[in-house]
Parts: sequence; structure tokens; C-alpha cells
Amino acid sequence: MNRKLSLTLSTFVLVFLSLPFISLASNPIDKNIVDKTTQVLTAQYPDANQQLLKRGIAHAASLWRSTDGSETEFTKFCKDNYVASATDKEMLFNKLTHYFESLFGHFNKISLDMQENVHLQSGKLLPIDHVFAGYSAGAHMMSDLYNNKVAFTVALNFPYFSTEEKIAKGKNWTSLQWGYARMGDVFSSRVPASVGQNNARISAQSGAYIAEYNIYMGHLLNDKKQTLFPEDMVLLSHWNLRDEIKANYANKKNGLDKQAMIYKVMQRIVDQSIPKKVINSKDYEWNPFTNKTTQNGQSVELKAENDGRYQQILNNFKALSAADEYNPVLNTAIKRAFDEEMQIPQETVEQLFHEFLSSPVLGDVAKIIKKRLGRKLQPWDIWYDGFKARSSISEENLNGITETKYPDAKALETDLENLLLKLGFTAEKAQFLASKIAVDPARGSGHAWGASMKSEKAHLRTRIPKSGMNYKGYNIAIHEFGHNVEQTISLHDVDNYMLNGVPNTAFTEALAFVFQERDLFLLDMKDNNPNKEYLKTLDIFWSLFEIMGVSMVDMKMWKWMYANPNATAVQLRDQVLVITKEVWNQYFAPVFGVKDQTILGIYSHMINSPMYLPNYAFGHLIHFQLEEHFKTHKLAPEVERIFALGLLTPNLWMMKAVGTPLSNDPILKAAQEAVDHIKK
Repeated sequence: MNRKLSLTLSTFVLVFLSLPFISLASNPIDKNIVDKTTQVLTAQYPDANQQLLKRGIAHAASLWRSTDGSETEFTKFCKDNYVASATDKEMLFNKLTHYFESLFGHFNKISLDMQENVHLQSGKLLPIDHVFAGYSAGAHMMSDLYNNKVAFTVALNFPYFSTEEKIAKGKNWTSLQWGYARMGDVFSSRVPASVGQNNARISAQSGAYIAEYNIYMGHLLNDKKQTLFPEDMVLLSHWNLRDEIKANYANKKNGLDKQAMIYKVMQRIVDQSIPKKVINSKDYEWNPFTNKTTQNGQSVELKAENDGRYQQILNNFKALSAADEYNPVLNTAIKRAFDEEMQIPQETVEQLFHEFLSSPVLGDVAKIIKKRLGRKLQPWDIWYDGFKARSSISEENLNGITETKYPDAKALETDLENLLLKLGFTAEKAQFLASKIAVDPARGSGHAWGASMKSEKAHLRTRIPKSGMNYKGYNIAIHEFGHNVEQTISLHDVDNYMLNGVPNTAFTEALAFVFQERDLFLLDMKDNNPNKEYLKTLDIFWSLFEIMGVSMVDMKMWKWMYANPNATAVQLRDQVLVITKEVWNQYFAPVFGVKDQTILGIYSHMINSPMYLPNYAFGHLIHFQLEEHFKTHKLAPEVERIFALGLLTPNLWMMKAVGTPLSNDPILKAAQEAVDHIKK
């Protein structure tokens, strides 16, 4: 998972939460003063772009407060700080980007340092570690930049453009004009530092909650009091649990029994009937089917977790919604997450997902899976992994390879350059990219955290047991490696610093999927199956089915919280169970033949990465269109070109990248072709 979005929100105090030029409370600048100031500057600079001049004054006025000065002082500030000359404006832009790179980059580094002990395998955690993990050193940065008037200099000379305006105008903008527009995004709302600081604290708490949500698999019992998993197997929810289900499709001995047990564990987590004391503990034996627990062979009664999971979600809701009053147009966290951060309205996202989830091709693919499995589909087959080449290789064999190759984080870091060479990057580029990525042993499942200035490294974090990196960890690491490569290219190779990044996090997920798809290739394991391209299409198609369903649950949950802002954690838990069943019954029951399943509520992102899940779905759509492009273009050179496009709007980026807009149509068409071919 990419950490760039959550970092921006918590460290830079909601820097990119944008709004049109509407004044907030305590704004002393009325329309007459704005008009008067405009007249004064128009007369002073008759050759200036009058449209931008008016927009800049209005933008600055929308952010000005009585504490910033009087109306007269506002007019004087505009006269003294407006830059009319194109040459001088570009010089100002370059100066600002230099300062912002240093500010954003160093606060990013501080955040990494403050959260290091919580994120990495650095020994026992102390209460003070969580305190510093929740501390945002940059929480007052934006307030300071308003106080010293830097914010108003930017607002005046680089006014904000809405997402709709960027979509309409952006296709004709140069890279410099795009940089100017992204500069305008930095000061588009004025959220108090206390709101950002609290959001950082709550986010850190949720991250810590998930990072230690481990299940000791060797202490799970079936009804015959048998253990199915190794004594030392510890799996993090939900990532490792899901991946263990995937791994057992190749296990013909007891794979189905293992999958059924894991699925029951997941259900207990979602409905919160899981005994609280079995989480991250090996002190008890637990039968997830009966929910009975024993200790040293004696039955013990343990209390259920009950509402801890959903309290974390409510905490995030309250922290993020606290910024609503400072955003009169994008006045919910939902609108900000979609309209601004994704640059795609939530209603559009939901409609796109509905269209895909309603496709009749899903039933055809399900029939293929059912035939390949030789049994009826089970609910956990949303994670069916049999279309991948690795599905025919035992987990033990794969673990043997990766544990030997990567005994620790340093071994993987040393091998990054070689992995890039295998993917087709030149020796020079491979060496440069590898030199900008550090590998860290994660306490949780792992994530990628990009640098925000060129002098720092991106961080690849993955879980590495004492026995070495198992295949699950390796697979995740290759995914995160894709994020790091995107983060590095889109920071170093874009035309200007304000364009660093991608349109939204779905685009970095897409490259992460491209890398993850090639994990066996990077282990020098070839796939000679003549149907491999068709199978790859079906694999992406089925993954979209699963993640779009999960995303639907996440979106509906957030809409319910806004409709019920005073709900308790227990009420939220009960409603999420209702939502998961409704989404399952609408889209999945017709395909699986079983109703009322709650498994779509298992994703940990719902707790520690609010409204992030739809990015994965878009990531898969983009991934497929990239893979189609790579069939006729060399991967490495195109990755370098495409991910240097920078922070454009989604469809403009797609058109420049592969020549087609973002759509369901390519994957639906290809899936139907794959079904027809496989049926022959």
C-alpha cells in the first residue's frame, strides 16, 4: 500500500483539501474591497492576464482573516506582492518550489523518524512510541505560512483551479502551467493546526491497532482439536490471512480445510465475536468454528473484542469530518477523498463499480473457476488465485526459494538493482532507482513510503520473519517495490517539483500491480503456458470483482456515518454487517450461490486508510490498460516515460500514457474474449 496520501493528509494539515473562492468565518474582505483591489491592480498592470489577476485577488481574499490585517492592508498587500511579469512569475515559482521541497521533504523525514518504532521491527513497543508516532511536527506549518503571508503571495499569484476546471482547461496547459495550478492547490483551504494534529494522532492509533492485529495460526483448533498450521505461523489481518487462503489453492491435502478455518477467523473479526485475548497472543488455543478457547487444556471464557475495530473507524470519521466546516463546498471527507484527492466524484466511482459488478461475464468466469476447482464455489473464492502461474507451485517450494534468497531486509535492498535490470531498465537507470530506495523490516504487513525531496530515499517496508522472507512477504515486497519506483520516477523525472506524483493513488497502485504480476519472473521462474495472457486477463478481472465489492462496502459505510454522526461503535458494527450482506446479496450471491456473507468487511484499510480501497479498484483498471500497452511497447522505457507525466488529471494522464481514457470497457471486452478462448 502507498503511504503518500495518508502522509500528505496528516503531516501537511490537509494541504490538498481544496475549495472555490468562498469566504469562511472571520473573513473581513467583502466583494466591494475585492472589486476595488482588482481595479487598482488592473490599472497598475494593464498588460497582465486580467482573468488570472481577478482570480488571484479573489482567491487571496477568500483566505484572508481579520487577524491577517485590515481591508486597507489587504489591498496594499496585493499591490506590493502581485507579480505581473511572466519572467518574474516563473522565477517566483522556482523559488517557491525550492522552499516547499525542503519543507515538505524534511517534515516527511521527521514523520518517518517519529513512526519508525511503530512501523518497523525494532523491539518492544513502549507507550512513548505511540505518542511520538501520533505527533505531527508539521501540523503548524500551514498556519505559519499564513501568518508570514507566504500563503497569500501564493494565492494571489497562483490561484486555485477546481478539478472541473483542470479537466476542461488542463489538456491545453504546458507543464509550467500545470505546475502553477498545483501550486494553487497548496493554499486552497485554511484548516486549523489542531485539526491536522488530531488527525495525525488518530491515524497513528489506527495504524498501530492494525499493525499488531496478528493471529497465531498454530494455536487454532478444529472440531477434532487438531492444529492445521505450523506452530510458529503468525498472520496479520487481513493481508496475511487472505494470502494464506490464496496459497492453499495448491494444497491438495488439507488446503480446503485451512481455507475454511481462515474464513471463519475472518468472519469473527468482522462481526467482532473474536475473543479479544487471542489477538496477537499465543497464550490460548482457539476454535474459531465454536468460538471456544482453552489454556493448557482447560476451558476458559474470554470476552469478545465486541467493538474495538469499529471504534477505530469512528475515531477516523470524527477526526476527518472535523475539517468539514472549513470546506464549505467540499464539505465532507467523502467529497474531499473523491472529488479532490481521486479527482473523480464519488457518484461516478460508484456507478462505474456498479456497472462492472453487474456484468454477466462474472458468471461465466465463475463457472470456469468452479470447473478448475472441481467443487462448488465458497465465499472465500473471491480470492481465487488459480489463474496465476504460481497457483500450481506449492507454498513450501516458493518459501524455500525466497527465504534462501532474502534472509533479511539488507539482502533484498542489495538485489533491487538486479531486479530492475531483469525488468529491462538500463544499468544506469537501475543503479539510480535502486540507490533511492531503502528496504526496512516491517512490524505490520508492509507499505511503501515515498520521499518528498530528491535528497531522501523512498522506503520499502515488508515483514521478514527470522527464517527469512517467505513468499507472501516477497510478493508484497515486489508490490511495494513498484510503488517505490513510481515514487522515485515521479519525483525526480517530472518537469517541476509541483507536478511530482500521479493523479491519484490508483495510478501508483497500477504500477505496483505491474511489478507484482512479475514476481515469479523476477525469481527466474518462467511461465510457458500458451494461455498465460488469457489467464492474466481473468486474474485481473476476478481481482476487480473482489476489490470493487469491498470498495462498495467502504463507500456505503462512510455515507451511513455521515447520515448517523452520533452512532456508537456497536451501532456501526451492526450496520456494517447489514451493508456487507446487502452488497454481497446484490452482486456476489448470484455468482456464488450463497447469501448473507459478511466477508467484504474484512479489509484492514477500512480502519487505517479511510476511503483508500477504491484506489485499488481503479488501480486494477489502470493496470490492465498498462499491460495491454506493454504488449506492444517495452516495459522499462515506457514506465520511465509514463510515470514522469506527473500530477495531471486522471483521463488526461491516461490519454498521454496509453492513448485511451480510463474505462471498464477494455477489461470487460478482454475478459469475454478470454472466457470464449478458455471454453474452446
